[in-house]
Amino acid sequence: MRPMGSRFAFGPFVLDPGAGTLLRNDDPVPIGHRGVKLLEALVRRPGEILGKAELMDAAWPGRAVEEGNLTVQIAQLRKLLGPAADGGEWIATVPRVGYRFTGAINHLGGVKRTPLPLPDKPSIAVLPFVNISNDSEQESFADGLTEDLITDLSRMPGLFVIARNSAFAYKGKAMDVRAIAEELGVRYLLEGSARRAVGQVRINAQLVDAVSGDHLWAERFDRSLDDIFAVQDEVTGKIVEALLGRLRAPPPRNRPKNLEAYDLCVRARRLMDDSPQTAREAHLMLTRAISLDPDYAEAYRWLAINHWMGEVHSGGPTQPTRSLALELARKAVAIDPNDAGCRWILAYLLAYERSFDKADAEFAKAIELDPNEADTFAALSDIAVLAGRIGEGREHIAKAFRLNPFPASWYYLTLGQAQYAAGEYESAVETLRRDETYRTSSRRFLAASLAQLGRLDEARAEVELFLVANPHFSTRHWAATEPFRDARTLAHFIDGYRKAGLPE
Repeated sequence: MRPMGSRFAFGPFVLDPGAGTLLRNDDPVPIGHRGVKLLEALVRRPGEILGKAELMDAAWPGRAVEEGNLTVQIAQLRKLLGPAADGGEWIATVPRVGYRFTGAINHLGGVKRTPLPLPDKPSIAVLPFVNISNDSEQESFADGLTEDLITDLSRMPGLFVIARNSAFAYKGKAMDVRAIAEELGVRYLLEGSARRAVGQVRINAQLVDAVSGDHLWAERFDRSLDDIFAVQDEVTGKIVEALLGRLRAPPPRNRPKNLEAYDLCVRARRLMDDSPQTAREAHLMLTRAISLDPDYAEAYRWLAINHWMGEVHSGGPTQPTRSLALELARKAVAIDPNDAGCRWILAYLLAYERSFDKADAEFAKAIELDPNEADTFAALSDIAVLAGRIGEGREHIAKAFRLNPFPASWYYLTLGQAQYAAGEYESAVETLRRDETYRTSSRRFLAASLAQLGRLDEARAEVELFLVANPHFSTRHWAATEPFRDARTLAHFIDGYRKAGLPE
């Protein structure tokens, strides 16, 4: 649910490609997904001739389709739009070449998001700290500082803290603090800068009340690099004192003893939700981090999920890989039992081993340790839905999105899965066609949703695209390895997969 891009107004119409909608005098026009993509391509370049191949690539990316499909879509668009004010057509045909949009376009900019209501406790987002050193290599240090402050504040039960993904949606953007706070639904923002050089670190931090514009607290820290984690604890304590009216030290965390291991782990975090290539890069970083610091819990937990995700990309975790991931997750919890991230990853892997009671207990402990850890609720949603507790799963993913309004792609997969399970196929299609998740393995749920709606041609096209990235997928293997606890829910998913044409 990232901030939307431009909208395009022409005549009585407003096209919003990000939302996939076309309005006529504020009333929705029943335009399909292909129609939105074609119209977007045309209105982005009004007056220009767009070739047929370019338009087909816009509406059917990566697919070879007959030219007749384009002709049909253009005819449907013309019918929906009707005549222009001068009686002519909005879309002109250029014989043997392509089409041209003839109307005048007014760019409206992004949709103004409805401000999220403030929580009933002090709410804060930590904006990415700016790297002010001359060395671009120190960028990951500033990012790691931001992430660690988010983690430390998140563990305070009296606060509502926005997750890392959503905070980093604003990296490098010049925006008014009030607008950011409204988009994230928080009252307070922490912003700052970091400079690391020759064994020293300088950190500037300030806490802003976005409602009043007041600066509640600001301080500069000049310290030895060896004291970086003590500085993080001090900043966290000052913020808690400002927001909750009392100074309280954060619960102790397992801190790395080696700063190179810390840097490697910070860089690897960014590669957890991406391609098989980046999964391999993360694996090398995390393995090196552990060799440098064998008692670094966070490196073990990310390596556990890295093993898991690496196998997901290639068709699903095998038993040896699952066992190794589980062993690493258990080691992470043993090293740092107070880390909620280690707990939820162990919980998730235990559910896939069908150790459901232990998984439920670990999820509960993770929430107790960190009530603001959005990933815990997103992972718990996945497990709850497959257990047949669909309403509960919907509540968990809603909470995850509130804590993390601009999340990683797998949140949308989890939301789409929950919507499919609830029989809300139209909503599932809308969710799973969002840019954030569309090119991921969530396509299998998109295909099933389209099939349940009777849109079999679209479903089979999505199956083709899904199988390009997941050539070893089979419904039987998927059903056997997913942590289903409810026969009716399992049968519902298999029914959608079969209708869509996914391999048995």
